[in-house]
Amino acid sequence: MKFSMTEHGFETATQFGTLTISPKDEHGFRPYQLLVSSIAVCSGGVMRKVLQKMRMPAEDIRIEVKEVHRNPDIADRVERIHLHFTIKGADIEESKMPRVMELTAKNCSMVQSVKDAIDIRETYEVIR
Repeated sequence: MKFSMTEHGFETATQFGTLTISPKDEHGFRPYQLLVSSIAVCSGGVMRKVLQKMRMPAEDIRIEVKEVHRNPDIADRVERIHLHFTIKGADIEESKMPRVMELTAKNCSMVQSVKDAIDIRETYEVIR
C-alpha cells in the first residue's frame, strides 16, 4: 500500500476504490475507526469459519461496536473495545458458543496482534 498526503489527511488506491483517512470525521475514516473495524470484521470472518467447521452455519452475523474507550491522557490510545455479535442460524447450538467465541479470539490475527495492548470484550446473542 502507498499513501499520499491530501489537504485533510491521506489516501490510498485500492482495488475497490480510494480509501481516505483523516483525523476528522467529515473528511474520511479516522485511523482508530479503521483499527476497530479491522478487529471487528476479522473476528466476524473467523467466527463464520468456526461455525461452518462446527457444522453450525450462520445465516447472518451482525457486529456492533458497543464501546471504544480511548485514553485522552496517552495520545487518545485505544484501550478497550466491546464487540457484540448477533448470530442468526437455525443450527446454532447455544451450548457450543463459548467455544466458538474462544476459537474466534484465538484465530483472529487482528485480535492476536493487539491482545496485550487493547482489552477486547466480546459478547454475543443467538437468534433463530
